[in-house]
Amino acid sequence: MVKNIFKYIFILGAAWFLIHSVYIITDGLTNTRRNAELAVVFGNTVNKDGTLSPRLKARLDKAIEIYQDHQVKKVLVSGGFGKEGYWEGNEMKKYLIENRIPSENIITDNHGDTTEKTVINSIKTADSLSYKSIVSVSQYYHQTRIKKLFKRHHFNNVTSSSPSYFEARDAYSVFREFFAYYL
Repeated sequence: MVKNIFKYIFILGAAWFLIHSVYIITDGLTNTRRNAELAVVFGNTVNKDGTLSPRLKARLDKAIEIYQDHQVKKVLVSGGFGKEGYWEGNEMKKYLIENRIPSENIITDNHGDTTEKTVINSIKTADSLSYKSIVSVSQYYHQTRIKKLFKRHHFNNVTSSSPSYFEARDAYSVFREFFAYYL
C-alpha cells in the first residue's frame, strides 16, 4: 500500500515536471513580435579575455535585431561583476555600440547580478522614463520565470524575445528553471 502511494507520488511529480518543462520551452520559444518601449537584456558570462560568451553574444544580437527593426526605443543591459573580472553591463554596452546602437539609447545596469535584481532595476528604469512596456531578451528557458518575476513586482506589460542559440547545456538549464520558477 505505502509502496503504491510513493509510486503514484513519483509518477505525479514526473508528470508535473514534464508538463511544466514543455510549457517553459514552448513559452520561451514563442517570440512576441510586438513593439515595446524598452528591451532588457539579461547578462551572462564575459570570458576572462573580455570576449562575450556565445550565449551572451546571442542575446545581444537579438537585442540589436529588435532595435534595428524599430520594436524598441532603448536597450537596457543588465548584469553584475563576474568572477572573470568584468562588469557585464559595461561589456554588453560596448558590444551594442560597436554594432551601431547609439550610446544614448543604451542604459547600463551593473547591479543586476540575479534575475530578480535585473527585473526590479528594469522596472525602476521603465518607471523613471514613463515607459509602460518591456521586452525581455534572454534564453528561451529563462523567459517564463522572468515574466513571472515582472508580474510579481506589478509590471504586467512584458513580452519576450529569445535568440536562436541552443547548446547541450540547455537540458540542465530547463531542469534548473523548473525548480527556480517555484522559489
